[in-house]
Amino acid sequence: MSITNKILSILDDAKAENLKVIDLSNKSSIADSFIIATCRSTRHADSTADELIKKLKKIGIKCPNPEGRPTCDWIIVDTGSIIVHLFRHETRQLYNLEKLWEVSFDSSEIKLA
Repeated sequence: MSITNKILSILDDAKAENLKVIDLSNKSSIADSFIIATCRSTRHADSTADELIKKLKKIGIKCPNPEGRPTCDWIIVDTGSIIVHLFRHETRQLYNLEKLWEVSFDSSEIKLA
């Protein structure tokens, strides 16, 4: 099982919703991909981040402390090649990372006004 599928499985088990994978391989050097998920509340986001870190550690993937605590509206878990974003619904709508990162950075597709 790939690391992406393992993370998606953990998030699904934790009842995170609207899971989305964004491929960053040709867009950024910060990671190979983002996984974005919606959590029902700040408490749900916090516990989902804990569960993700605990289960990844069991398979040998160590994550630094997640960013976004204690408010927990948007928690970022860095697994190395994949960055997981756990949002409350309203915060996810506000920042709309999917739209931002799905823009093509291929110069042949960029149209200037």
